[in-house]
Amino acid sequence: MTQAHGSTDATTDGTGRPERGAVPKLRAGLVEPFLRWWRPRGMWRRGIVLAAVAVLLALLLSFHSRLPNRIGNVGSLSETFLPWSGLAVPVLLVLALVRRSTTALAAVVLPLALWLNMFGGLLTDKSRPGGDLTVLTHNVNAQNPDPDATARDVAAAGADIVALEELPEDQAPRYARDLAAAYPYHSVQGTVGLWSRYPLHGVRPVDIRMGWTRAMRAAVSTPHGQVAVYVAHLPSVRVKFDAGFTAGQRDRAADALGRAIAGETLHSVVLLGDLNGTMNDRALASVTSQMRSTQGAAGNGMGFSWPASFPMARIDQIMVKGIEPRSSWTLPRTGSDHLPVAARLQLP
Repeated sequence: MTQAHGSTDATTDGTGRPERGAVPKLRAGLVEPFLRWWRPRGMWRRGIVLAAVAVLLALLLSFHSRLPNRIGNVGSLSETFLPWSGLAVPVLLVLALVRRSTTALAAVVLPLALWLNMFGGLLTDKSRPGGDLTVLTHNVNAQNPDPDATARDVAAAGADIVALEELPEDQAPRYARDLAAAYPYHSVQGTVGLWSRYPLHGVRPVDIRMGWTRAMRAAVSTPHGQVAVYVAHLPSVRVKFDAGFTAGQRDRAADALGRAIAGETLHSVVLLGDLNGTMNDRALASVTSQMRSTQGAAGNGMGFSWPASFPMARIDQIMVKGIEPRSSWTLPRTGSDHLPVAARLQLP
């Protein structure tokens, strides 16, 4: 008589223990699909184009100052929006993961490290308490639909010194009237003006080679000593299809402004204004090489100020020499296409 035997699992030896070779087979069933997805040779070969793009981005960040300005001022154009190059890094990272490319992943580390070294500090809050002088600058826009409201917003910020740019001749008296209660001292030179809680001395226009006045200088007698305050509105730049980034007049004006500041006799100097360029733009080197940006030294975030509807660049600047910045920030939008920017300073 044939004896019946109970059925056993194919992966056991009848005692409930796994057969020899069953565990390796089970592991192979889990590991082999992953290995097929991430083959050692393939993961290095894939993504060469992505890796090349990452390397090019790293080269741009490293050698942006070497890009020539002779053709369309492409160097200055790239430097104006250089912080935005960081947006390419997460895109390249995601594409490298999707492409399953170790080569591309390794290459993306280069622009990431360079961008963080150049702009990572701007992502943090470097402001510190203290300071004895608050300054504010605002391009109020010649086409501002409500100058009176803008003046009220500026006065409400409570700064000790206020610089306004792009003042139309017919609107300057309105700003003077609206700001008179908070600022007993003021001067308008051409299309720029300075309002102060403290007396002004030595007020004069500054020639920045434009043919009309868009810069001025004044000595402000603060309780902590005299401060030379420069207000400037450098010429606008344009991006044209046939000419590229046209900035010749702006560049010449920046050089003239830099020479004027270099010749200043007072120790403490503040520059307020719309420079139509960022701190990275080489064309402003005659100014930026001798002064510190309050946003870069003591700001919170990137401090983009233009355009007000979606700020993409910090072209409205507060710079100092012989003064310690304590904090720097942008203010809420007014009727202008620029945001006001302010800083708290510690005088020596």
